[in-house]
Amino acid sequence: MKLSLNFVKDYIDLDEDLTVEKIAEDMTNVSSEYDSAGKLITATNLKIGLVEECEKHPDSDHLHICKVNIGTEILNIVCGAPNVRKGLKVIVALPGAKLPEKTIKKGVIRGQESNGMLCSMLELGLESKFVDEADKTGIHEFPEDAPVGENPIKYMNLDDEVIDFELTANRGDLLSILGMAYELGALYDKKVKDIDLSFSENNEDINDSFKVKVNTENCSMFLAKKVKNVVIKESPSFIKARLIASGIRPINNVVDISNYVMLETGQPLHFYDADKLGDVIEVRMAKDNEKLVTLDEIKRNLHSENIVISDGKKAIGLAGVMGGLETEITDNTKNIIIEAAIFNGAKVRKTSNELIRSEASNRFEKGLDPNRTYMAIKRACHLLEKYANSEIVGGLAKYDTTSLEDKKITVKFSEINKVLGLNISNNEILDVFRKLGFKYESDDEKAVVSVPTRRIDINIKEDLNEEVSRIYGVNNIQGILPETSARTGSYDKTIRGIRNKMVDLGLNETLSYVLVGEEEASNFTLGNKEKIKLLAPMSEDRNTLRQSIISSLMKIYEYNSARDNQDISIFEIAKTFYKSEDNYVEEQCLAALMTGEFYLGIENNKKVDFYIVKGIVEEVLDYLGYENRYSFIEDNAKLPKELHPYQSALISVNNDVVGIIGKVHPVVCKDDVFVFEINLDKLLAKKVGKMKFKEISKFPAVSKDLAILVDKNVPAQNLMVQIKKSAGSCLNSVKVFDVYTGKGIDENQKSIALSLNFGKMNATLTDDEINTIMEKVIKDLENKLGAKLRS
Repeated sequence: MKLSLNFVKDYIDLDEDLTVEKIAEDMTNVSSEYDSAGKLITATNLKIGLVEECEKHPDSDHLHICKVNIGTEILNIVCGAPNVRKGLKVIVALPGAKLPEKTIKKGVIRGQESNGMLCSMLELGLESKFVDEADKTGIHEFPEDAPVGENPIKYMNLDDEVIDFELTANRGDLLSILGMAYELGALYDKKVKDIDLSFSENNEDINDSFKVKVNTENCSMFLAKKVKNVVIKESPSFIKARLIASGIRPINNVVDISNYVMLETGQPLHFYDADKLGDVIEVRMAKDNEKLVTLDEIKRNLHSENIVISDGKKAIGLAGVMGGLETEITDNTKNIIIEAAIFNGAKVRKTSNELIRSEASNRFEKGLDPNRTYMAIKRACHLLEKYANSEIVGGLAKYDTTSLEDKKITVKFSEINKVLGLNISNNEILDVFRKLGFKYESDDEKAVVSVPTRRIDINIKEDLNEEVSRIYGVNNIQGILPETSARTGSYDKTIRGIRNKMVDLGLNETLSYVLVGEEEASNFTLGNKEKIKLLAPMSEDRNTLRQSIISSLMKIYEYNSARDNQDISIFEIAKTFYKSEDNYVEEQCLAALMTGEFYLGIENNKKVDFYIVKGIVEEVLDYLGYENRYSFIEDNAKLPKELHPYQSALISVNNDVVGIIGKVHPVVCKDDVFVFEINLDKLLAKKVGKMKFKEISKFPAVSKDLAILVDKNVPAQNLMVQIKKSAGSCLNSVKVFDVYTGKGIDENQKSIALSLNFGKMNATLTDDEINTIMEKVIKDLENKLGAKLRS
């Protein structure tokens, strides 16, 4: 929303010492941030001049030597504009003038003295869309009555200052000059002036010759007024200037009045050529594949979710978005129908996102004040009568299901102070309501506040609490410590513990974006889950909620790899999302990605492989209390297609799959990248007993290495499980330290070398005891898994 200070000063008297920057900062303090604040036109040292003489330059075929009267003196100025001529009133930038792209100096142009510059509006910094063709090809031309020697910017009413606000979605009331006036009035304790709605009507009644029909619940109000004998001409300069300052291009007095009232009241209007429209206007939902040519001359293909305006037969306008070309106002228009309506904001937003955004749709989307709808149509009649010499037809054709009554909300003074951490008096709170223009009735404990319909964002007592904090001043609220006791929750404690464990293991935490492209949203997932796609994404590569964190980690890997960072070990604990029937599901997950060299200690780096990543997973599961309850299952049919089929596995706890681990498939990534993801919600739902600790044995342990030949399809995990069963309680641990399939080994077999560690708590194991255990282990491996001791 661009706020013209000249425009808003029509309705509120601001102190002279208030600068545009001060107003912008003060508005920011009450929640309305701004992008920029400053003069509409920054050019300086300008005068209106009269070209008294204009001769061709003797040494140029396009330059002219001009004698220009600026009221106090006559200047010699060389000008190259094609439209410069004797008798023309022009903009003169005097020596020392600062224009957006240059500073004017006295000089000599091809031997002729030049004491200034004749300018176009473009050269003063006005946007191209606001200037006519003469300014685009030459210099600006003033009418004959323009006062010589005066400031041209002030003469054109462009001596304005503008603040470009970035408003929050709930403050639709601030998309109007009156809304801004009320906000400034509350801020500076100023009264907002009444808007002039006066006009005269003839003895006719619009209802005798024109009907309004509403055949959809998506229109809660529709007002129509008829105006006759309009005179299409140029708008007064103050209307054009206020439109320009607000970012809207002036067209003619009738169209400009429509836009002017929209800016003024926040209520969009639409004007129809009454002679093209007929005697009825209907609001309905469009038919599928119904066609409409809008004012921008584009043929639109509509569907049943679009609200349209119809002449009873065909669509003539896209409700809340843009009118149709067939009934547009032209230079030949004599009679018009004014529309002021309220349409369903959600429907308007959906249509505008599909087809075209407009100033009107932006306001309909955020909601409108029904009282302002009546105000706007009256204001339009006032201005049309005054500036278009119009005759206003009596009566008002209307459809209205809205409530025009103020909202009554009860607030307790003690609750306001408690919620906001304030200690202000009842009178100070009531003074805030007075500044906001809210009427109230109060006693010692509470106030019943009447909230005007213009504040559609205020509906409950908490909204009024916010208004008190805004206007009283957030900066004036003293910080106090909370009085309630707080303790750490067990779930949060566990998550923090996992995070610390991953960091201790040497991985770096990331925080990635949950939105990814639709195609990659379901990568690295188990099963076929329904995606959740945004209705209005900012970009197509961020249009769907991810179903796996690995998709986001892969983007981080690609970013780092492109910058020659090859050693990457990262993890993230975050949410994944999918839809199950009519339910939206969020799941907390832990995911990691590792590639390149992994730091194992001083001068001890190792290339990342499957076993390092598996070791990370085992460390986490052991830390959480799932030791001896998890396994890694090889099942290519269930694994995601993005993982390597022979270097990947399912992570199972208590015979229930909770995650995946493996190498990224070479088709997806040529580098050796390893990942894992664990569903923490699913994992942590599995109860564990209290962690038990035992004393370290005082007696020495004994290690034995075992090389086993086994069928290549038998997982090492199976060997380890069987060894634990056969060795019994004397086995402390068993680890794989080598897998060999080279020379001397049958092609259908592999050699797995394992290290077994034995020990007792109460004695030293003898050689006979260890040999007995080893013989049983070897015999069981041979009988149960077909394994043989490698010679």
